[in-house]
Amino acid sequence: MPDFQVIFFEKTNGEVPAELFLDSLSAKMSAKMARSISALQKHGNELREPYSKHLEDGIFELRAQIGSDISRVFYFFFFGKRAVLTHGIIKKTQKTPASEIERAKSYRKIYIKREGEA
Repeated sequence: MPDFQVIFFEKTNGEVPAELFLDSLSAKMSAKMARSISALQKHGNELREPYSKHLEDGIFELRAQIGSDISRVFYFFFFGKRAVLTHGIIKKTQKTPASEIERAKSYRKIYIKREGEA
């Protein structure tokens, strides 16, 4: 079974939110998130907790935790075995903020529109 392709969503201004987030993490957290991304490449939509969790409406989060520091990178799947990373947050509460899920959905909308015109 071929691996999934992990893609970083790029905003129209060229900014890549997930990449900027990953660059901001500590070395330890970054390494842990890199392992989660590798697991996503290998297992795709079969990846489950503790690495990945479906939030709602096809939006998922990649998870990494070191002590009380919790990082999340949001993503969605797209045709052709693609997983598109939208952006990331340092999680402060148990519940994932609805605004972050909405942001992932809005990035997905842009991505689908762009890919549809390609």
